[in-house]
Amino acid sequence: MKNPSAKRSTKEPVTAQSATVTLDMVAREAGVSPATVSRIMNGTAVVSAARKEAVDAAIAKLGFVPNPVARGLAGGRTFSIGVVTQTLDSPFYGSALRGIEEKLLPLGYSPLFVSGQWNAEVEAKCMDVLRSRRVDGIIVLTGRLTDKALKNYAKTMPIVVTGRKLSAPGLAALYCDNVEGARLATQHLIGLGHRQIAFISGDPQHPDAAERFQGYRKALEEARIKFDPALVAEGGFYEASGLQAVGDLLASRKRFTAIFAANDQMAVGAALGLSRHSLRVPEDVSLIGYDDLLSSLYSNPPLSSVHQSAYELGQLAADVLLQLLSGEKPVFQVPAPRLVPRESCRRLAV
Repeated sequence: MKNPSAKRSTKEPVTAQSATVTLDMVAREAGVSPATVSRIMNGTAVVSAARKEAVDAAIAKLGFVPNPVARGLAGGRTFSIGVVTQTLDSPFYGSALRGIEEKLLPLGYSPLFVSGQWNAEVEAKCMDVLRSRRVDGIIVLTGRLTDKALKNYAKTMPIVVTGRKLSAPGLAALYCDNVEGARLATQHLIGLGHRQIAFISGDPQHPDAAERFQGYRKALEEARIKFDPALVAEGGFYEASGLQAVGDLLASRKRFTAIFAANDQMAVGAALGLSRHSLRVPEDVSLIGYDDLLSSLYSNPPLSSVHQSAYELGQLAADVLLQLLSGEKPVFQVPAPRLVPRESCRRLAV
């Protein structure tokens, strides 16, 4: 009979979960080489779906957590990606950041977000901070850095920039066709019988604003409608500027039956401005925006817009940067803008 007072061992058996799980252990569990596991985690492996599923299952079963320091020492990388956005509280850029994050995190990369505040000097400081952190590459969401500066940065690390037409070694540019998108929005209003169409522009120093204004004028020209500068009010791509722009338009006493706002945020402000002057959307004034933010679906009435998914753009930017990091020539296609008609526009009564 065993002595009940005998000291019992409190040492628990070593399991995969309680011990340090290594890359080799994951490889053995999945039946692949450690190199294959590493490439799958980095997003650079070209393997069958079954093999990838086996590795994912092994990681989940063993509770493997990648060590970014060890990975960096082994491959000369930090597995961190710098992202220069413009305003962190913007619904558009916030959605893009979510797309980037959701693409990178499952692959073991950590995004580092910094805000350039639409200022070239601030953006340059952001780039210096990210480079000092030894990020593996940088995504620049539009911004005001010069093309020359971006090309110079790409000489030392992979760069992906949105909203530009630019080509250079180590750099990929994702250009969204703002001219065509704005043409579609204006053409939609023209198709509904509107001829006196006001335009609320964005920040005049912003390339998107200039291109959307160009698309607005192009649609008018195609329909042989004379451009009237009195129907253009300057905004700033945020709600309050749309509200102010509507006030300016109404104060001018210039008649209009529809408004095209160069982004959804200004369209929301414009709707409030119209309401404060007892004008209904769309009964009195039709209204269309740009970007097709999720909130536009829940406006009252739901806002017609031009779909340009910031989330999809963020995902694509991250994917293209991963291609550059793997030494590939990036292959990608930026989705074309498309019209999303909703209840904020109606056919003009004759």
